[in-house]
Amino acid sequence: MNVNIRYVNVDISETLNAYTEDKLKKLFNRYEFLISAAVRFKQDPNSHEKGKICDMELSLPGPRIFATSNENQYEAAVKETISDLERQLKKRKEVFKTH
Repeated sequence: MNVNIRYVNVDISETLNAYTEDKLKKLFNRYEFLISAAVRFKQDPNSHEKGKICDMELSLPGPRIFATSNENQYEAAVKETISDLERQLKKRKEVFKTH
């Protein structure tokens, strides 16, 4: 499991790193064909209600999978992004089963 976490104009948080890696570890255990993950945290200064953005890109055989979410907390953004990625991974796994 190779996870690259970047912070864009946001302070680095070890607890957020641990939380994100824990959630991704479950995903990597469920889908053995995953190679790596690139995570980016950033903040939208124009958004007053939400503005905490989490982008994730998963590397796997075939096209990469990407998801992003904008929530009021980074933990909620991570959870929502992983939920979106899981939906895409289920579809991709069905394609692998047919071959």
